[in-house]
Amino acid sequence: MRILALIPARAGSKRLPNKNKLMLGNKPLVAWSIDCAKGLEFICDILVSTDDPEIATIGKQYGAMVPWLRPAELATDESHVVDTLIHATDWYEANYGKVDGILLLQPTSPFRTKETIRAALHLFRQAGARESVVSLSIVKTHPEWCFYLGNEGEMKPLSAGKGFTKRGQDLEKVYGINGLVYVITPSQLLGTKMIIGDNSKGLVVESGCETLDIDTPYDFDLAQFYLAKNDDF
Repeated sequence: MRILALIPARAGSKRLPNKNKLMLGNKPLVAWSIDCAKGLEFICDILVSTDDPEIATIGKQYGAMVPWLRPAELATDESHVVDTLIHATDWYEANYGKVDGILLLQPTSPFRTKETIRAALHLFRQAGARESVVSLSIVKTHPEWCFYLGNEGEMKPLSAGKGFTKRGQDLEKVYGINGLVYVITPSQLLGTKMIIGDNSKGLVVESGCETLDIDTPYDFDLAQFYLAKNDDF
């Protein structure tokens, strides 16, 4: 099984400027994902897709493939990650041959572990490499406890039921995408332009620190705090 690890790391970020280049501990944020993918079975290459020359330099320094700078139209606030993945996959397969899967590692999840990636790849292989594997976590607020707000501030239940009258332990567990790991078949990616399909498999990740997604200054401060208190990284 040949798996291409893809790390999309564009320059722009409104809520946390230059986040992919920020130093977390002793290395830039994007380097955490590169290092996590190194040495894993089935990974044929690690490719960083970026429009930023500085991130490209960092990627190469940490051993990733950075063959080009991403086209500007794929690096705007409105750009979709699927288009970035398709662009990179088309190029890689044209130059290095077909792959069985794309491992999407977003650089904003620095504390993902090799064990989680291995579990995702194992599930992908076990499922016969059909469609995708997506990492999930139990949601903090159950959908049956969520509401829309009307124009006058009136609360309208998201669910048609009366879940908000139940105790939390009586509600069925519900999972949300945590952004840690995705493994997608090229056929699904290129054919449907979607990461999640009818036959996608969910990989549950329970570790709270591992699922930290850095998107704001507060998230980054939290990551630094965790790093200072943890000797494992």
